[in-house]
Amino acid sequence: MVFCLENEEPRLPLRSAMVHLQASEVQQLLHNKFVVILGDSIQRAVYKDLVLLLQRDSLLTAAQLKAKGELSFEQDQLVAGGQLGELHNGTQYREVRQFCSGSGHHLVRFYFLTRVYSEYLEGVLEELTYGPAPDLVIINSCLWDLSRYGRCSMESYRENLERVFVRMDQVLPDSCLLVWNMAMPLGERVTGGFLLPEMLHFLTQLQPLAGSLRRDVVEGNFYSATLAGDHCFDVLDLHFHFRHAVQHRHRDGVHWDQHAHRHLSHLLLTHVADAWGVELPKRDYPSGQPFPPHEFFNYNSTEDFSMSSHLGCGPGVNFVPGPLPPPVPGPIPHGQHRGPVVHRGMPRCAPNSPYHVPRMGGPCRQRLRHSDRLIHTNKLDRQPPAHSGTWPG
Repeated sequence: MVFCLENEEPRLPLRSAMVHLQASEVQQLLHNKFVVILGDSIQRAVYKDLVLLLQRDSLLTAAQLKAKGELSFEQDQLVAGGQLGELHNGTQYREVRQFCSGSGHHLVRFYFLTRVYSEYLEGVLEELTYGPAPDLVIINSCLWDLSRYGRCSMESYRENLERVFVRMDQVLPDSCLLVWNMAMPLGERVTGGFLLPEMLHFLTQLQPLAGSLRRDVVEGNFYSATLAGDHCFDVLDLHFHFRHAVQHRHRDGVHWDQHAHRHLSHLLLTHVADAWGVELPKRDYPSGQPFPPHEFFNYNSTEDFSMSSHLGCGPGVNFVPGPLPPPVPGPIPHGQHRGPVVHRGMPRCAPNSPYHVPRMGGPCRQRLRHSDRLIHTNKLDRQPPAHSGTWPG
């Protein structure tokens, strides 16, 4: 994660902070991996871009990004919901998709969520408990939580965040990497399909209310990232990474174009590779690419989401690919094919994060076992609270 101070000059991302990955390298990184993606339409686009990138080096089309609930997308399959049920924008909308590569070495599944924790999510966790264990879980839920569940939505969101992280900690194996994708920045006018008609009217007509939802997203991001760090889960700050890429956001103020989603995929996969101790190839963006690092971002002072340090933002942390220790010798597991791009080693992490991440600087990325967490939580309960629990105004 990277954060900037309120008075800090806007700066471009370092070229070393992200790697441009080809389809063959993504196939190798996710070889024999089961990836589960949970969330709203933004996360569905994350799923779609990953499925496409596992097959070839091309971008999603505008029609593919807009479509929802289709029976098939790029050789995947609609498992439940969507066109198999009823297409609507209600909180009971369901959509489950799954992609299995022709080789059988890549499995990616998507669950549409309208709330970060619910009875439906418990059913999903039950499936993950009795089915194959996931190697990677990518999750986010924010906009629906903050706009569709009443006046106390923020309080409910914070409670549900704690519930979902506790349940994930109980259900997922220690070897599973969970990445919490922070919500991306909203536009000044929001007309996404997740909004109720009456709320859509207010947000499109009254600028202060639209600004309120944008600030709620920042607040929700702070709480979600803090709780994810407390549970030793990974956090990818998409709000930071895309705060100056507003030219790639759609007119609805919520969704993003195919160039943004490929950029997102590269950020996500670079983070995953770092977490797994995989050294990725170093290369510059090829000429002709639609979003080289120096052109992808376009700073606009009216879209500056930087927060002052007393709100929890300050000089942060970023995963920077760099030299790794030599790979640990040993037999290659059955069915695994280690190619020249994969070098196992220690994960790297630059210090100084505004969020408390207990494992930072440690030699491994394994979470505490649930029994150890209960002991740890009991010790924390005896300490005086470090924060009042309210968001500074």
